[in-house]
Amino acid sequence: MTPDTDRRPAEERFREVFAHLGAVTAYTRRRGSRDADGIAAEAMSIAWRRLADLPRDDPLPWLYATARNLLLAERRAAGRNAAAGASEPSVPAPELHELDPQLDRALRSLCHADREALLLVAWEDLAPAQAARALGLNPTAFRVRLLRARRRLRAALDEERRPAPLVQMEGT
Repeated sequence: MTPDTDRRPAEERFREVFAHLGAVTAYTRRRGSRDADGIAAEAMSIAWRRLADLPRDDPLPWLYATARNLLLAERRAAGRNAAAGASEPSVPAPELHELDPQLDRALRSLCHADREALLLVAWEDLAPAQAARALGLNPTAFRVRLLRARRRLRAALDEERRPAPLVQMEGT
C-alpha cells in the first residue's frame, strides 16, 4: 500500500466530520464566543488529530463536547485577563436576544447546566441521547436533568407572565 491509499479512508472520514463545521460554528456563536469561527476551526483540528477516537456513527456530540471545552477555556482566559487588568473585553453573553423577552429572561434565570441541557435539545436539535454524550452524561441522568430543567423553565416563564401586583396609592 502506498501512503496515499493509507490516508484515503481517514480523509473520507474527516470529510464526513468536517461537514458539521457550520453546526459547530453556530453552537459556539450561540454560546457567546468572541471567536466562534476560531473555536470551531480548533475543534475540527482536534477532530483531525483524534480521528480514531471519534464515534463513527455520530461525531456531532463529540464535536460539541470539544467545542464546549474550548469555550470554557476561552472564558477562563478572559477571566484571567480581566483579573490581570487587561483591556480585552470579556466574553459576551450567549446570544439569547433573538428570543421573546420573557423566554430570554426565563432562560437566563436558570443555572448553566439546566440552560445547556435545554439548548442542546432545542437549539442544536440533538436527541437526548446525543446531548447526553455531548455533556459526558449517562443518558438516563441527562433525561432527568432535562425534565427538571423543563420544569424550572416552565416555572420561570409562569413567574414572568404573572401580572405585577397593583399598588394602591394612599387616599385613592
